Amino acid sequence: MKNFAHFLCTLVVYAAFDLAWLNLFAKKFIQQQVGSMLAARPDLIAGGVFYLIFAFGLLWFCVWPAQSPLRALLNGALFGLVTYGTYELVNKALIDRWPLPLVVVDIAWGVFVGMVTSWMSYKTGEWLEAL
Repeated sequence: MKNFAHFLCTLVVYAAFDLAWLNLFAKKFIQQQVGSMLAARPDLIAGGVFYLIFAFGLLWFCVWPAQSPLRALLNGALFGLVTYGTYELVNKALIDRWPLPLVVVDIAWGVFVGMVTSWMSYKTGEWLEAL
């Protein structure tokens, strides 16, 4: 039960950060970079499945094996680099005129959000264990 609570907390933290980033800070930038390719409405099911997978990946690969908050933070940064880097660099390789500024910004965001979410998730796990 604690693992499920830990997962839910991680999911909420990641989704809150990412949705704030997308809607409050990066929306105009993304529209400038790939506006003509954006869907009129986002596919909420695909987005939700992505959030579930990403939150689980952070726990499995970054938080649960970490022995300290610093290690969770470093693991999360690397996970963000690998996951967001894979997405952006495959797009850059395959999609004509995929913008380099978007590649750089999105990878940097992945590193940051992976790092912060993993650290917060590790601290949440410590709190849950103390209950």
